[in-house]
Amino acid sequence: MKTRSVLNALIGVWFFIAPWVLGFSDQTGALWLSVVFGIIQIIAAWCGYNKSGWNSWQNWVSVVTGVWFVIFPFIYSISNGAVWSSVILGLVTILFSLWNMGSNSNSNAVN
Repeated sequence: MKTRSVLNALIGVWFFIAPWVLGFSDQTGALWLSVVFGIIQIIAAWCGYNKSGWNSWQNWVSVVTGVWFVIFPFIYSISNGAVWSSVILGLVTILFSLWNMGSNSNSNAVN
């Protein structure tokens, strides 16, 4: 669970720097949305570091940012490399977040 949260945070860092690395920093809307959703992803992953279960709002926020990362390149005209990067990392974010929600940190507790 902690590893998945760290990886989700790193994906957020990637989306924060992606406009400059992938060359779409000249598109104001795409730039700011990538930066803002990257920051949201970092914060949600950081806050959800030790959280699991379906009632974890941090993981739900990560699912939403993952969905945004998947649809984001189709709203803005960005390069193919940025499209594939965004779609793949968005799907990974969704997968890790759902995996975290399906995990039960209290499953080892004995009554």
